[in-house]
Amino acid sequence: MQGAHILLEEPIRLASILEPSKPNFFPAMTKIIGTLGPQSRSVEVIEGCLKAGMSVARFDFSGGDNDYHQETIENLKIAAKGMKKLCAIMLDTVGPELRVFNKNEEPIVLEIDAFVILTPDQTKEASSEVLPINYAGLAKTVKKGDTIFVGQYLFTGSETTSVWLEVKALLTRL
Repeated sequence: MQGAHILLEEPIRLASILEPSKPNFFPAMTKIIGTLGPQSRSVEVIEGCLKAGMSVARFDFSGGDNDYHQETIENLKIAAKGMKKLCAIMLDTVGPELRVFNKNEEPIVLEIDAFVILTPDQTKEASSEVLPINYAGLAKTVKKGDTIFVGQYLFTGSETTSVWLEVKALLTRL
């Protein structure tokens, strides 16, 4: 995402937003935030979200590339213009997440003080000894003694589970 530009909207007159369209108009004080993603990024689905009251569209930048997000923004613009509704855009730029690929979706139990290998080889089966991840450059990013946080739902199937892993050694090949 570094150095990339995304076009959000052409300039509009601020007065056109602040002036009510009807004399007895009272704006809603409640805002509904909807996350636009793979299942909710088409113009038709976004129009449905706007009709249901979505007033803020959230974009999760931990996934997708610039073109993906730009296309979703364009779809939002088309839907908002077609529905004649304003919709703010919220960019969640927490950054890319380290994801564990657990193909069988069975919970994984990690033992305290046990060793686990994080590998970019996504053909490996996830287990308490090996966690296949989506980041091939991890070994170049961390050093011995670093701590890696693996958060909720990423490998156990539970939203309440997380673990801190300490880097004990770096292997360039398995």
